[in-house]
Amino acid sequence: MESLILNQVTQFAQSRLAWLILAGTALGLELCALFFQYVMKLDPCVMCVYQRIAIFGILAAGLMGVLGHKNRVMRLLAIIAWGGSAAWGLKLALELVDMQTNPSPFSTCAFLPEFPTWMPLHEWIPSLFMPTGMCTDIPWEMLSITMGQWMIVAFSVYLIAMVVFIIPTLSKTR
Repeated sequence: MESLILNQVTQFAQSRLAWLILAGTALGLELCALFFQYVMKLDPCVMCVYQRIAIFGILAAGLMGVLGHKNRVMRLLAIIAWGGSAAWGLKLALELVDMQTNPSPFSTCAFLPEFPTWMPLHEWIPSLFMPTGMCTDIPWEMLSITMGQWMIVAFSVYLIAMVVFIIPTLSKTR
């Protein structure tokens, strides 16, 4: 029975569907961010923009997995991108929640993102990557949980899912 469950998890983790789910959830979060920004008129702060990039990293990892789900090297690269993006996003979400719950004049975020000079995303695509809000603002809550706290949940779920699927995903395709 245990072997059967592990085999099913392994097959699912190596399937195109698993990677489509990963990419789909990340795309859903990106669309939610745009809904909050353009429909609900909630201005994203620089930490929100960085978290948006982390979600784009997870989306890219999902697409890499969709394209290379049968190749161990591609799955490994996708998992590295997935884990790195989710861990970075979790770190950012924790920092944002700390700024919001413990406001301090010594702990603030920048007004402009600090992208590499060779990739100024806020200049290339300002509609996605130009922050217009303040990190200490809490413009939205659901169930008394702030958007930053929901992002902690989201990035944690991504990391837990990665841990659950990492071993079977890297095993040989049968």
